[in-house]
Amino acid sequence: MREAELKGELEVQATRLSVELGEREPAPTPTEQEAKKEWEVERKEIKLIKKLGEGRFKEVWEGMWNEKRVAVKTIKSGKTMSAEEFLKETEIMKCISHKTLVELFAVCTREEPMYIVIELMTNGSLLDYLRRNKASLDQKQLIEMCGEIAEGMVRLELRNCVHRDLAARNILVSGNLTCKVGNFGLACIDYREDRTPIKLPIKWTAPESAKHRRFTVKSDVWSFGIVLYEAITYGKLPYVGMTNAEVLEKVQQGYRMPKPSGCPNKLYDIMLQCWKEKPEDRSTFEALQFQMEDFFATAQYQYINIPN
Repeated sequence: MREAELKGELEVQATRLSVELGEREPAPTPTEQEAKKEWEVERKEIKLIKKLGEGRFKEVWEGMWNEKRVAVKTIKSGKTMSAEEFLKETEIMKCISHKTLVELFAVCTREEPMYIVIELMTNGSLLDYLRRNKASLDQKQLIEMCGEIAEGMVRLELRNCVHRDLAARNILVSGNLTCKVGNFGLACIDYREDRTPIKLPIKWTAPESAKHRRFTVKSDVWSFGIVLYEAITYGKLPYVGMTNAEVLEKVQQGYRMPKPSGCPNKLYDIMLQCWKEKPEDRSTFEALQFQMEDFFATAQYQYINIPN
């Protein structure tokens, strides 16, 4: 029995070490033909029911597919977007599946408008959920939610995938209150310096990404620190009262947001770990997941003196 336990402990340690040393699974590269064969469905299989929301170019609908409720993304009427651009977010979703990542079910690309069929998250974005339920959410629930987000990001970390837009607005909440990472429109596979013109969410973006366009898992870790701030403040805007230009300048000068009111010191220390100036000094997502899961362990398992 002890031998089996020891073997399990060694396997966990080996996994942790591999993440620290940068040994990750190879980035998946499915061919276009394979992707279409596996994911393409007929439009007649999908029924749109009601619009849930919209962005600049896309709309999200509640729908039915294979006799289950789903969310369907489509291009807004009158907007122009290439098939490649519209389907970009599915690249990561086709390669990685996990209980803390929003699941891709199917795509419909043979005719206009194109559809992306994904898991329906009935409680919407984490940002909206935090703001709606401030009175009923305690810190333990908030920390557990952040732990689920970190767990989802571990799956990306292990595959060298960079989200590039990690924020509470892009975390979705299921009916049973599970938090899942979603909205992979800016995600990319492997580390890179990207000069492609894109709009970056400056207040969530690591300084090396904003200044030099360098995107790595460690820049996602910086963004996770901002998500922790959003969670513990029930959806407050980071760097309130500051413009994007002011944030860029002050962060590069060493400014970090102060500890929010009511925030545990331990959680603020984790935020500061995420906001280290040098990317290599920041935590891994695996370490962050362990910190979130063990956050209240000290309080639950305090040692006491036993008299002789």
